[in-house]
Amino acid sequence: MPFDVPTPEEIATLGQRFGLTLDQSQRQGYAALIAGSAAAYDRVEQLYRQHAPAPVTGRTSSEPADNPLRAWYRRTDIVGTPGGPLTGRTVAIKDNVSVAGVPMMNGSVTVEGYVPTYDATVVTRLLGAGATITGKAVCESLCFSGGSHTADTGPVRNPWDPDRTTGGSSAGSAALVAAGEVDLALGGDQGGSIRIPSAFCGTVGHKPTFGLVPYTGAFPIERTIDHLGPITTTVADAAVMLGVLAGYDEGRDPRQPVGVAGVDYRAALEAEPTGLRVGIVAEGFGLEGLSQPELDATVRATALRLAEAGLVVEDVSVPEHADAFAVWNVIATDGATVQMIEGNAYGYNVPGWYDPELMAHYGRQWRERADRLSVTTKLVALCGARSLETNYGSVYGMAQNLVPMLRAAYDKLLSQYDVLVMPTLPIVASLTPPPDADLATSVARALEMIANTAPFDVTGHPATSVPAGMVDGLPTGLMIIGKHFDDATCLRVAQVVEQQAGGFPRPGQ
Repeated sequence: MPFDVPTPEEIATLGQRFGLTLDQSQRQGYAALIAGSAAAYDRVEQLYRQHAPAPVTGRTSSEPADNPLRAWYRRTDIVGTPGGPLTGRTVAIKDNVSVAGVPMMNGSVTVEGYVPTYDATVVTRLLGAGATITGKAVCESLCFSGGSHTADTGPVRNPWDPDRTTGGSSAGSAALVAAGEVDLALGGDQGGSIRIPSAFCGTVGHKPTFGLVPYTGAFPIERTIDHLGPITTTVADAAVMLGVLAGYDEGRDPRQPVGVAGVDYRAALEAEPTGLRVGIVAEGFGLEGLSQPELDATVRATALRLAEAGLVVEDVSVPEHADAFAVWNVIATDGATVQMIEGNAYGYNVPGWYDPELMAHYGRQWRERADRLSVTTKLVALCGARSLETNYGSVYGMAQNLVPMLRAAYDKLLSQYDVLVMPTLPIVASLTPPPDADLATSVARALEMIANTAPFDVTGHPATSVPAGMVDGLPTGLMIIGKHFDDATCLRVAQVVEQQAGGFPRPGQ
């Protein structure tokens, strides 16, 4: 649409945003100068329309007819190119990832009504590998929750116990895989959102090394912590899917190192694991006021059992882990306020691929429907705005400057051990709060579980969650953390856990 040139009166209001005092002459002068710049905005929009890629057409989708877990957002039947490693495998796509022609909601009415005209890079790769996309999986509102009760479509139910949380924000993805409704699912992870629902639902969830899998075409939260990765029932499936997803996106995603490439992760599983060194991180256990002792004991027993397969298992300590959540919290809060909210998802100031149609749609709707934002998003917006208002982003800068120190603390141990392990989550799935739950309870159920998962979103280390045994009839997760771009070793150790368990149980077994 044409650039809306402000009147002199509107210039006064705009000036107040920056603390400017403008007299009438200045208002008129700036209005005239801005009118001169309007042509550039209009020309860029015209050029963009001329050079934008042709939209993908001919696809259909429908509302789910049978949806007992409330895990489906839309159903589709998009068949990929046969002959690839995922030929015939069904995949659910987390609903923060664009699939051309299929409505996308990202769990929130602020995105509802948007229909992408393009496929995200990961969707293109899945279809190119032969996968069949059977639908979009419900995710939490703007993906900012570790629980499964904030989506505007209603809570996603845990297939082990429908009264309990599935975990978020990739809630629908994990629920559908655990329930056997799809073979594979794509998840996203900024604070644990692949690994959290995987631990609560008993699936395999792998958060890749930061930058290994392109984020192009997925709704961002904060550019330095955005990840996409697989959720599956077996480690082998996660390895195959990661191999399809990984690799450079030709500069379209600024998160990626130039030329980054994956390996044959499925073939890497064949390597003999004997002699791999495993460090059990003390600080991941016994989290005050959070950790359930029986869960800690179950996960620790699973880790120690690795020694029976010839791995070397020892206790280690990373004192910095206790402060890692604080670093993540500041980055996620202030960063998301600037990028996801004020920056209309994509923010500014970095090269790469943007989605201007989504920015316009969401930017307009979140302002019109701000009262419909989830409690967690409101918390982020209010806390982040206060922080930026009083410290001007300086504490965000401090947090980012602490990331190398934090990364180095884990890397120091990873120079001695092949992987580090700890509980994915300190608790089993909690009861889903009722719709009329008070604010404190609703927020607690959304964020109480992320202390161990969030640190590895800021450090960028690969991390795999695998089922580690049952507590009170509910799954637990063991998290396996590896060296940067050594995702293969995380998966190798995860496969040993799977083999020792004789395969992971499914709901109802």
